[in-house]
Amino acid sequence: MTVLVNPKALVDHAPRDFKMLIDGRWSEGTADPIERVAPGHGVVVSRFQAGTRADAERAIAAARKAFDTGPWPRMTASERSGILLKAADLIAARAEELAFLDAVEAGKPISQVRGEIAGSVDIWRYAAALARDLHGESYNTLGDGTLGVVLREAIGVVSIITPWNFPFLIVGQKLPFALAAGCTTVVKPSELSSGSTVVLGEILEEAGLPKGVVNIVTGTGAEVGAVMTSHPDVDMVSFTGSTGVGKLTMANAAQTLKKVSLELGGKNPQIVFPDADLDGFIDAAVFGAYFNAGECCNAGSRLILHKSIAEDVVKRVAALSEKVRVGDPLDPQTQVGAIITPQHLEKIAGYISGAADGGADVAHGGKALDLGRGQFMAPTILANVTPDMPVAREEVFGPVLSVLTFETTAQAIEIANAVDYGLSAGVWSKDFDTCLTIGRQVRAGTVWMNTFMDGASELPFGGYKQSGLGRELGRHAVEDYTETKTLNMHIGGRTNWWMPQTEKLA
Repeated sequence: MTVLVNPKALVDHAPRDFKMLIDGRWSEGTADPIERVAPGHGVVVSRFQAGTRADAERAIAAARKAFDTGPWPRMTASERSGILLKAADLIAARAEELAFLDAVEAGKPISQVRGEIAGSVDIWRYAAALARDLHGESYNTLGDGTLGVVLREAIGVVSIITPWNFPFLIVGQKLPFALAAGCTTVVKPSELSSGSTVVLGEILEEAGLPKGVVNIVTGTGAEVGAVMTSHPDVDMVSFTGSTGVGKLTMANAAQTLKKVSLELGGKNPQIVFPDADLDGFIDAAVFGAYFNAGECCNAGSRLILHKSIAEDVVKRVAALSEKVRVGDPLDPQTQVGAIITPQHLEKIAGYISGAADGGADVAHGGKALDLGRGQFMAPTILANVTPDMPVAREEVFGPVLSVLTFETTAQAIEIANAVDYGLSAGVWSKDFDTCLTIGRQVRAGTVWMNTFMDGASELPFGGYKQSGLGRELGRHAVEDYTETKTLNMHIGGRTNWWMPQTEKLA
């Protein structure tokens, strides 16, 4: 089901101008601002400062000073936790404003974004709790003359670089944990969807965060991100984005051997056996493929179906796909919004046409949609896909579902693992022996069993292989932003090493 975009949805909305936050001051850049055209409405909705290398360097210097001499790393965990909790309350109070910005700048359905903001509030509160639980270790078993203490200390200045597809949610998976550890930060949101992150800067100021602890620099990766990933005063980089840019980030960070956390691409399978609850799976297949218009690293973009049920499943998924509501991101009934840019829409269309030329069948959709304004892609199902096709191996990042088949469990596992990615996977079977076999042998950071794309702040998130390094969320998330330091304490006199053995015996 498609619905025309309401041309009057933004008629009374003047473009909003945003500044950068550097060392506790809101500042403008020296270059012309970046104008963001709403992908679902075709009008300018935001203007962001085009940060420069000099702006990034000022922000890094501010974060360095705030870490080395400022109060934040020296506060008690209770004090830091209190500020994070206040920030969570303020996020909740401004939820509708934040949701509107992400919806218009990224083309996301407003109802979906409201859920993401609520999830972010929970993450900030969870991080606040972890701040008070961060601790080291002690060893009094090393002999009468030795006591060992292992400290956990904030790693220092952290560069946080976030993508356009989940502007507020993903900064929430990084920033509160870095702050809970006592780090200071420089944050660069995507130049396509910076608004909600800049508003977060206002929220953190109101919550009482000291100046220089969070600096927000808007702009491009080439101009701002390159400095943030290579500057010697940065101790760690936390990046979410494409695998290609993640490799570049890692190479930049290697110049000074920074710690790197990377959450990158995915080509996530759902493996379905004949005894599965197909009613539940059909809904999960449609949700997993089309959530966020498929512009999601966790998208369930590969269905790996047992051959005996493949034809029936494809028909049922296609029938439900027909009911998916594509349209105006600001309509609360919309389920699939706009594609982020015209160029990305062309890329998605290229994968579909390439698959069709290679022998795949377009079982549903396959075309861009003209809804009057913006750029939209019809939910698409490609059947008879083979594992060697680019559409089966590469991240399309659009509402495109590739269907492959298997006959044995070993074959299903082989197909699932035969890609460069390993972010997540799903398995559907009423036999839990089958689920556990798949869960243990598929190389992915998360494996859902008889569900898909569920999550909680308590559960770690991250990938195997070229899906990234490290984990976000979970009870160890704060520890990722720390270094361990050993204090080896000797009690009493120490034997002189240089003294000859005969003198020691005498």
